[in-house]
Amino acid sequence: MREVLNYFLRNPQAVDSLEGIARWRLLDEIVRRKVEETRKALEWLVQQKYLSKTMVAGGDPVFSLNPDNIAKAKEFLSAPDLLARKKKN
Repeated sequence: MREVLNYFLRNPQAVDSLEGIARWRLLDEIVRRKVEETRKALEWLVQQKYLSKTMVAGGDPVFSLNPDNIAKAKEFLSAPDLLARKKKN
């Protein structure tokens, strides 16, 4: 409900059918949210030095695995997810 309302508030002139909203508008909302989540994840991974961020002239930055921290990255991935465990309890 919030996603639909949020779309119409951001686009007050929008007019569309149920199918149109479901296919295009909500997909746009999901992509927008996932891009923001991914941006935050990339920032954190760069801060932790798991990834490197390289600025590209005339383009968006690119990200790559930091070869100096491969062991640390593997250790991080093998550790239990504390957030997931808290949600189960």
